[in-house]
Amino acid sequence: MTINIDNAVQEAERLLATDENLSPAIKASFNMLLVVVKLLTDRLGLNSANSSQPPASDPNRKKKSRAKSATSRGGQHGHPGSNLEPVSEPDEIKRIVLDRRTLPRGKYTEGGYESRQKFDIHISRHVTEYRAQVLINEKGRRFVAAFPEDVVRATQYGASIKANAVYMSMFQLIPYERIQTHFGELFNIPISAGSLYNFNVDAYERLALFDAVAKVQLRRGCVVHADETGINVDGKRRWLHNASCDRWTLIAPHAKRGKDAMDEINILPHFKGHLIHDHWKPYYKYKDCHHVLCNAHHKRELIRAHEQDDQAWAKKMDELLDKINSAVKDAGGSLPVDECKRWRQKYRSLLKKAESECPPPDPVLGRKKKGRVARSKSRNLLERLRDYEEDVLCFMGNKVVPFTNNQGERDLRMAKVQQKISGCFRSWKGAEVFCRIRSYLSTCRKHNVGVGEALECLFSGTWPDFIQEKLKEFEMIAE
Repeated sequence: MTINIDNAVQEAERLLATDENLSPAIKASFNMLLVVVKLLTDRLGLNSANSSQPPASDPNRKKKSRAKSATSRGGQHGHPGSNLEPVSEPDEIKRIVLDRRTLPRGKYTEGGYESRQKFDIHISRHVTEYRAQVLINEKGRRFVAAFPEDVVRATQYGASIKANAVYMSMFQLIPYERIQTHFGELFNIPISAGSLYNFNVDAYERLALFDAVAKVQLRRGCVVHADETGINVDGKRRWLHNASCDRWTLIAPHAKRGKDAMDEINILPHFKGHLIHDHWKPYYKYKDCHHVLCNAHHKRELIRAHEQDDQAWAKKMDELLDKINSAVKDAGGSLPVDECKRWRQKYRSLLKKAESECPPPDPVLGRKKKGRVARSKSRNLLERLRDYEEDVLCFMGNKVVPFTNNQGERDLRMAKVQQKISGCFRSWKGAEVFCRIRSYLSTCRKHNVGVGEALECLFSGTWPDFIQEKLKEFEMIAE
């Protein structure tokens, strides 16, 4: 027999409130016990499918078996392969000559050659020495030729070393000590942890212009995915805020989580498109944009309501959202107005029936606390789906609006990986450096610019083509 914990707790609270024979101390003790029971039962049965917990935290996690496919294993016919293609100008040619002593007797003429190519890499240190000419006139005055602007010390690291170090540190999230070992053992190049940190700071400072361009592009866009996640900075709770789309990413740290932080980051206050988020209330303080709710969050909460609260309507709503999403995909990204109305009617009808299965709580007699009576999680979810219908179903009739906020969550995911590896950011500056560099690398990848190329451009004093195009647009507007 299944017991509805929420109903049982509400009934116990009602009895405690109406029983005049119990002393205040006993009532307080029972209330505390009810809170503990509710907290513990809420935690039982939670996993990555019905909550925001990561899959790695699932107890006895089992991988889902793949459905058998009708196609054979390997690349399918017409699939663009990734095999090595021969190059027209190899770096080295080794000629293989026939040993004529092994051939039958006779006369032979040259018939060309057959070729095969072997691809490899040569990892080695490359040192360039600049020798500036010195001239001394008859008075003994020395004149020295000018060194290139970027050559300022007797010995220094070049752009490729900096790019490679930042790639390993910021993109692959490799600790400094292992990067030092990599450079020392493979290249015979000693690099201190301080130098590695300085490379990252140098990249951060060079990316100030990118930061400004990304903010402008996100403000102008028609869709922005917003999300936030907690981080540890020197033992203190801080927050990473993300605003992104399919072409641009901007992640920024802040001491706060709410609207003050988002105002200071200065993207959402100027945004007028569709803002995709998870129904965190501070987002709704921005009135100039169209709000869209993440249905991946709804699906997880619906699964929890069905599994833990035995809400049959939740399972039906989960299935209905999947059917609507499939219909939208089959239609090419948006549904006709008439079909939207039919799905909307089914949605409303299901929520109306859910009212009897998951009704609002009865007012507690003698209750002195102000405000509305606390709802169960299932009831809160039902009311959100009912009251924010337009934000939930916006994806049906608009091609640019997605079903979920997965884009925003993906763009923040590596920050969580970094925290799992390192445990924390040691300083606020380290968090700022990480966020700006990751924002740049994520944006470059969205524009099909490789991470290595992006960092080489950065330390060589140039920008990838897509950023240069935006800078030219700004110059034309300024003129």
